[in-house]
Amino acid sequence: VQLQASGGGLVQAGSSLSLSCATSGSVFAVIAMGWYRQAPGKERELVASITRGSPKYVDSVEGRFTISKDGDRNLYLQMNSLKPEDTSVYFCWAKLVTGTEYWGQGTLVTVSS
Repeated sequence: VQLQASGGGLVQAGSSLSLSCATSGSVFAVIAMGWYRQAPGKERELVASITRGSPKYVDSVEGRFTISKDGDRNLYLQMNSLKPEDTSVYFCWAKLVTGTEYWGQGTLVTVSS
């Protein structure tokens, strides 16, 4: 499975941004997809995921971010009311039924105050 994320950029606090992730390969074996992020000096965290159509969010983005899928090949993350603490490199992620996990190359989101 190959993952290609896009849509990052520099925005002001309070703005919105949408990330996209195009997938290719053995998408039939994918059981979960989501978005991780990693800020400088911090561990990578799973901010949003979708499994069997059910979305989950980390508390810090609940109500502001929305994850969605377009069939089995495209994953999106709509980010509203962005905060400076949302500044991170965002990675799309996929998990196969075998347990194997994949990450895309990351896209940088910078939120200025």
